[in-house]
Amino acid sequence: MDRLRELEVFVAVVDAGSFASAGRKMNMSPPAVTRAMTSLEERLGTRLLTRTTRRLSLTEAGQRFLLRARRLLSELEDAEQDVIGQSQTPSGHLTITASVTFGRLALMRITADFLAAHPRITASLVLVDRVVDLVEEGIDVGVRIGRLPDSSIIARRIGEVRRLLVASPDYLAKRGTPETPTDLKLHSVIGYTGLMAGRELALVQDEASKTVAVQPSLEVNDAAAALCAAEAGHGITNAFCYLAGASIRAGRVSPVLEAYWPATSPVHIVYPDSRLLAAKVRAFVDWSAPRLATELLQLSER
Repeated sequence: MDRLRELEVFVAVVDAGSFASAGRKMNMSPPAVTRAMTSLEERLGTRLLTRTTRRLSLTEAGQRFLLRARRLLSELEDAEQDVIGQSQTPSGHLTITASVTFGRLALMRITADFLAAHPRITASLVLVDRVVDLVEEGIDVGVRIGRLPDSSIIARRIGEVRRLLVASPDYLAKRGTPETPTDLKLHSVIGYTGLMAGRELALVQDEASKTVAVQPSLEVNDAAAALCAAEAGHGITNAFCYLAGASIRAGRVSPVLEAYWPATSPVHIVYPDSRLLAAKVRAFVDWSAPRLATELLQLSER
């Protein structure tokens, strides 16, 4: 069996959840599906799927390989459509990435609306709080906050966000409101690790950027969890404006040290630089850019 067919079988098995279901979808017998998967895993020298009597699950290597396999199959489909003159009709599978919080608050709904308007496209939404290598990890489109050091990507700016410091009114009534960054040493700090590298807060003082070392009483790797702890009165936390905006408007938290907040960070939709931009990518970028820009403004109001 050729290598392309093995990729198709692998993706079909993952999507169908079983060898038998994948076989029916591809008009193959279960033994033929098994042989294809065995051949693929032997050629790669690693196990892609963990199989039990009740379910299939991807190994870590399988998860990485699935993204690349989907991308390769999708690019082949795009190339075929281009040759036969159908490249203007968006279709195929789209892999999109963003941070966990932004994905939940904005990107998920916009992606779902996009798929409803483009029924020939399917999508995977990869939400992770790290900078993803689009090419290496087989990602078609991403939403990236901050500087763009990678020159191999194309970017469309959709807005900007600011880093805030907030605490609940109850906490501030009990512990007082910090007036300068050094006052943070006297307070309980809830550190969201995504915005606090090395237990340091990025602030501005006398128009110059500076970092303030803090000793968090609690550290979490999820932005929403850090804000939840602040709302409960456990301390001061750092958050992006699009997450904290609703809590500020509702009075669950109040801004602190506003004069020392750092400058805003740009937000871009990004995709790999390619001579032939797939119709599905172009369609998603054109659809989502204005909607994400509006959503970002609404979420950030306070």
